[in-house]
Amino acid sequence: MNVSFISLGCPKNTVNSEQMVYLAREAGHSIVPDPAQADAVVVNTCAFIESATQEAIDTIIEMGQLKQTSGVKYLIVAGCLAQRYRKEILEELPEVDALIGIASFGEIAGVLAQLSEGDAIIEDFADKHSPVEEIGRVVSTGASWAYLRIAEGCNNCCSFCVIPSIRGRYRSRSMDAIVKEAEELAQQGYKELIVIAQDITRYGEDLYGGRCLATLLKRLCKIDGIQWLRLHYLYPDAFDDELIDTIASEPKILHYLDIPIQHINDGILNAMNRRGTGAEIRELFSKLRERMPDVVLRTSLITGLPGEGEGEFEELCDFLRYAKIQRAGVFPFYPEDGTPAAKMPHVDFETAQHRANLVMGIQAQVMEDFSASLIGETLDVLCEGYDEETGLSVGRCYADSPDIDWLTYFDSGKPTLVGQIVPVFIRETRDGDLLGSLVVKN
Repeated sequence: MNVSFISLGCPKNTVNSEQMVYLAREAGHSIVPDPAQADAVVVNTCAFIESATQEAIDTIIEMGQLKQTSGVKYLIVAGCLAQRYRKEILEELPEVDALIGIASFGEIAGVLAQLSEGDAIIEDFADKHSPVEEIGRVVSTGASWAYLRIAEGCNNCCSFCVIPSIRGRYRSRSMDAIVKEAEELAQQGYKELIVIAQDITRYGEDLYGGRCLATLLKRLCKIDGIQWLRLHYLYPDAFDDELIDTIASEPKILHYLDIPIQHINDGILNAMNRRGTGAEIRELFSKLRERMPDVVLRTSLITGLPGEGEGEFEELCDFLRYAKIQRAGVFPFYPEDGTPAAKMPHVDFETAQHRANLVMGIQAQVMEDFSASLIGETLDVLCEGYDEETGLSVGRCYADSPDIDWLTYFDSGKPTLVGQIVPVFIRETRDGDLLGSLVVKN
């Protein structure tokens, strides 16, 4: 049958969708990009925050309507929304024909077969704490870069977060399996691998009895063909000197570190069950910048958390003005059902959103100043496309991760550069993006 996949949410979801595409193809199904041309539509959902949950529900309803207006026969809901709201989906969304939990992505071919045989509503939910299943994948992110997932689940149990309850406890993949996959991606021509997990700094704790991200990174750096390794997400309390030394000394590891801190006030960090203190975060950032003066720091921040009054918020703003974190995602607190933080006193959503807007104002200036500081520099850029209309190539330098950061546009006259890392002289900036020219070597 013709099957269409829609992937919502985080990079980990993208990997799971890529695995389902692989399994569906292996089972003889055809993958079509347009859901209206499909016999079955699979929506791989996110339910991390309220807005993601609503996006997932809206997408399911939209795809359900295709069952009335096109040839779509089956609608399958997979991932976090299915895991978190299994009962509610069955009761309130009758257009759904099958549910697949976060530990059952590997069963997609079997679910499609059951549907084609006329089975009633199908529910497949394996143990969410089970070891990570090793499945092939069809990379969907283009020809130059791919995600490399090294673990699943989370043990941090922050009081505002539902991820551990949805995706289970922390489970590392074996180092050999990760390296093997990275070697295969290199052979397919991918130049940049983005190392992902909910918390990559704790890689190996469950499997090897201790943290061994540094060891894994050293092995990945030895793979021919891989030129860039980008790291998402490193928790501030789990850094050690070995990891910092590895990042600083290995040329393939980009000096771009995504370190979610959420806040800087000690009282709020403690209430949110975050390990470490504001002073330790400041010390870590100082150490990283001392070892790597060109390091680009990315973080996640939440405004309006329980315990955040005007004083705590101003402490956060003062920190951001001083720390000058070059990349940040800022979110207003929303009391997610089932989390301890939802029961704690907090400001209303409008106040939290207003504070988020103020923080983004601070960050916008920091980010623009950083982009301006790159004018006159020659940067390596991973070319990802070519615009025939403007004659400009487009890509990313080390300071920018795909989909969440800015781009670099440059004169090249060579559409064949796609997938290559090339030197670009930066001439100017435009709304944060960099503009430059290809440096032609004699």
